[in-house]
Amino acid sequence: MSKKVLVTGVAGFIGSHLVKSLHALGYQVAACDKVDPHSGLAGAADLADPFLARLRKDRLQACVTRLGVKYFQIDIGQADAFASVVAQWQPDTVVHLAAQAGVRHSMQAPMDFVTPNLVGFSHVLDACHRLQVPRLLYASSSSVYGMRSQVPFVESDRTDQPQSFYAATKMANELMAYAYHSQYGMASLGMRFFTVYGPWGRTDMAPFMFAQNIRRGLPIKVFGEGKLRRDFTYVDDIVEAIVGLVAHPSLVAGASIVNMGHQRPVEVNAFIDLLAGHLKRQPIIEYAPMQVADVALTCASEDRLLGMLGSWRETPLDKGLEYFVQWLQDWDPLD
Repeated sequence: MSKKVLVTGVAGFIGSHLVKSLHALGYQVAACDKVDPHSGLAGAADLADPFLARLRKDRLQACVTRLGVKYFQIDIGQADAFASVVAQWQPDTVVHLAAQAGVRHSMQAPMDFVTPNLVGFSHVLDACHRLQVPRLLYASSSSVYGMRSQVPFVESDRTDQPQSFYAATKMANELMAYAYHSQYGMASLGMRFFTVYGPWGRTDMAPFMFAQNIRRGLPIKVFGEGKLRRDFTYVDDIVEAIVGLVAHPSLVAGASIVNMGHQRPVEVNAFIDLLAGHLKRQPIIEYAPMQVADVALTCASEDRLLGMLGSWRETPLDKGLEYFVQWLQDWDPLD
C-alpha cells in the first residue's frame, strides 16, 4: 500500500477533496499549487472571477491549513519547480491534477492551456522519471473522445479527432505518458473524468453558474436547446476511486487509461429541473445554439474501472445535487 502521496492542483476542485480524504485515511500527503494561500490568487486573470479566488482560498484553508498538510506553492510550468518538490517529499505516488480546464475557455484563449497542460505536464513526467517515482496518476478528460454517438465510450476507442484545444492537450498528455513508459518503463494511469460536480465545484461549470443565476433570478444560457447529454459524476465517487487506485499500487502498471464515469448520461434540461427543484426556484432559460467546440454526448464505459476496483461508489444525480445546493447555500448565503 502506497503511504506517501504528492497531489498537484490542491487548490482545485478534485484536488482539495482528494487531499482531505487521503489525510483522513492516514496517508502522508503533501500538496502543491501555484495559488497564494492567503489571497487565493494564482494570477491577474483570477480577478475577473469574483468567486474564484475566494473559493481557492477556502479550499486551501479546509484541506491544507486546518489539517496541517505540507503545502508547496510552485508553478509546474517553471523548469525544475516540481522536481524540487519531489526531491524533498520523495513520494511513492504522484496524483497530478493541476491543469487549465474548460472546453469553452479553450475556445476563447487556447494559449492559456499551453504552459500548464503541455509544458507543466512534461515537467511532471520528467521529474517522476528522473527521481524514480514508482507511479503517476494524472487527470485526463472525457473530452478526448470528441464527437461520437456510439455508447458507451470505451478506453480503446480512437481519440484522434479533438473538438477543442483543451481536449487536444489532454490527448497529448496521454501520448506523452505512453512515450515515457515506452522509453523508460515509467508506470502511469490517465484518469478520464466525466463531468465532475459537487461541493467546492468549479465556478466555470454549469452546476455553479446555473445555480448562482437561478438563486438570483437571473437567466441561464443553455446551449444546444438543453438536449446535450452528460455523464455527471459526483466528486466523492471520483475521490473514492482515486483513493482505491492509490491503495493498490499494482493497479498502476504500464501506461494505462481508465474512464471515471457511471455510464448514465442525463439531458441538460433534466439536470436543470433537478437543480431548480433543490433551489426551490423557477429557472429563467435562454436557449442558444450548440457551440462549435462542444460535444452532444458523453457516456463512460465503467467496465475497466470496475475490473480494477471490483466496485465503486455511485451517488445518484438527484442526491448529489442536493449535497451541492446545501454546500452552496452555506458557502454563499444570499441573505
